[in-house]
Amino acid sequence: MNKAFTLLELTVVAAIITILALIILPNYRQEEKQSALLRSVHKLAQDLRRTEEMAISAQKTSPEFGEVFPKGGYGIYFEINDALPKGYRIILFADCDGEGDFDSWGSFTCAEATLGPGNSCDETIQEITLEEGIKIKNLSPLSPLAVTFKPPEPEVSISGGNIATITLSLKDNPAITRTITVNKAGLIETKKP
Repeated sequence: MNKAFTLLELTVVAAIITILALIILPNYRQEEKQSALLRSVHKLAQDLRRTEEMAISAQKTSPEFGEVFPKGGYGIYFEINDALPKGYRIILFADCDGEGDFDSWGSFTCAEATLGPGNSCDETIQEITLEEGIKIKNLSPLSPLAVTFKPPEPEVSISGGNIATITLSLKDNPAITRTITVNKAGLIETKKP
């Protein structure tokens, strides 16, 4: 009785392994991308909740802002712009002048900022990035979009509407999306459309 493998048996086993690898590997890469999309959506929702908590707890700004509570609370600014390196911009900001929007320039401190053109300061606290391969597909009601939270309730301000919808997608397959919605009551939800 011969206990060795034949060349035919080795070829069949190698072919089976190759076929299985060709079936499994592309699905693994796609699942990895969808997981990155899901992580990005949950992280962004968490950033929105953190911003809301900063406003509710009346957290003061850092020393470079003058250690004050911003007049308009805290917010997150979203912008879709192909001219930007990533095609989008997401900024956690202190609404120092109380206008309910994001200002990226000005020569005043947060304590000195007031309503009106040129009376503000750079309100950037942190730039938020999405995972590689993820983009902002759509902002509703408009782009740019600012969602601000002002204490004590908090009062939620959404530029241009009553509900903000942020849709994220895969860069290489924009049909695969997830959305985050924020309403005037401060409810933050993530969902698959």
